[in-house]
Amino acid sequence: MSLDLKEVTLAGFLTCLADRTPTPGGGAVAAASLAIAGAIGHMAIAYSKGRSSLAEYDSLHDEALSSLSSLATSALDLAEQDAQAYAQLNDLFKRSKDDPIRIQGWDDAVDAAIAAPLAVMQEADELLQLLERLIVATNPMLHSDLAVAAISAEAAARSANCNVRINLPSVSDVSTAETCRRKADEILDRCRAAASRIECECTAQ
Repeated sequence: MSLDLKEVTLAGFLTCLADRTPTPGGGAVAAASLAIAGAIGHMAIAYSKGRSSLAEYDSLHDEALSSLSSLATSALDLAEQDAQAYAQLNDLFKRSKDDPIRIQGWDDAVDAAIAAPLAVMQEADELLQLLERLIVATNPMLHSDLAVAAISAEAAARSANCNVRINLPSVSDVSTAETCRRKADEILDRCRAAASRIECECTAQ
């Protein structure tokens, strides 16, 4: 990867993203969207915890803060995995189809290129399930932030799904590719539905 997403400034990330370089790319954007969703969700709960009117949700606040505090690191680790997988697959693409190195490494490289964005989708799904539980446990003044977290998590899932799908034609076994496509689509459907529910509840007047 051309930069460390855990250390780079936002301006630096955007500059690298705009450059004519293979990474960071769509995988990094998906992972960054997930990290942002977790961060603003954490902020909404940090401001809600300790309020007397929400005392009954104290244990849920603790659960959420614990989960969300590690999400940014986890998401950016997935961005790194995605970049490494892309680099490996890109190297094999440059070799002839009968090259023994390409033949031997192809399936594992494709699997890795799918695994990272699929993991982003799964984490986005888990985040959205948590955010939906948190609506009643969040200060109403922060519901717009919770909605932003949900929208960002859905964006992460949708973006990552694009990266899953673009690699499916490279899967050697057709049935395996179809199973993976169905799994990704099921996750995406759940994410879209959850994000819509959260947004509607959090922005209702």
